[in-house]
Amino acid sequence: MSAIRTGAGWPAGDAGPPTHSTFEVGRSRHGQVALEADELAEEVPVALEYNGISHAVMLASPADLEDFALGFSLSEGLVAGPRDVYEIDTEAGCDGITVRLRIAAEAFALFKERRRAMTGRTGCGLCGTESLQEVMRVPAPVASSASFGGAALYAAFAQLQTRQELLRHTGSTHAAAWLRADGQVGLVREDVGRHNALDKLIGALARGGEDRARGAVLVTSRASYEMVLKTASAGVGLLAAVSGPTALAVRLAQQTGVTLAGFVRAGRHVVYTHPQRLQDRTEQA
Repeated sequence: MSAIRTGAGWPAGDAGPPTHSTFEVGRSRHGQVALEADELAEEVPVALEYNGISHAVMLASPADLEDFALGFSLSEGLVAGPRDVYEIDTEAGCDGITVRLRIAAEAFALFKERRRAMTGRTGCGLCGTESLQEVMRVPAPVASSASFGGAALYAAFAQLQTRQELLRHTGSTHAAAWLRADGQVGLVREDVGRHNALDKLIGALARGGEDRARGAVLVTSRASYEMVLKTASAGVGLLAAVSGPTALAVRLAQQTGVTLAGFVRAGRHVVYTHPQRLQDRTEQA
């Protein structure tokens, strides 16, 4: 990923827009109301431009936007791989943030063919999609050698809880995390939108050169169709969620070879597809 040049459009010495802000609120406890300070997650319009053409406007947390832009481009099939993305630049404006990507000529030609107007909203992954064929695309089956026991999965989610900094401040964000083959959580990305958090993680994986064939994606949300689609598109063989999946997500996971686990709690989980990557040797149920 050294070919990608990234640059932030913030003033020198500025870390960028804040991810959360403080408000005065009236907090009621047992009928007593007190004025207190509360921290709320920021969500801002993020416009994605490809070679000067505006493609999508998403509402997202204003952090890790280079990861988000790359991950979105990969998971949506707008580019075939990270080598197709030459530059990513971000610029803050009065109305939001613009992320400009410069992509390879071949990728740009394909991009123009399938260009569509999209407006993303918090928690929505399919807004603006024009055809059923675009929604129901099926990635190639994953080739993954990932293997984890249940205990490793529970420990990983415990690790994830300690690393959700934005959630600790606001209580209103999702996270997507990368579980390495050694059982350690290597990357965590947060956002007000679960799809955005996963796109940020996918972008970070691509930029960091992680071995996606041996790890797993953890998400603090339900496992919807779009979450499985993005996981499979990234070539990851195991998706584990704290909530349940949809029926469509299970069917897609079955088709693409993704091991899908839901309702992951300390000491228990449910495996819906391809259980060979998630074998709990301590229980012989």
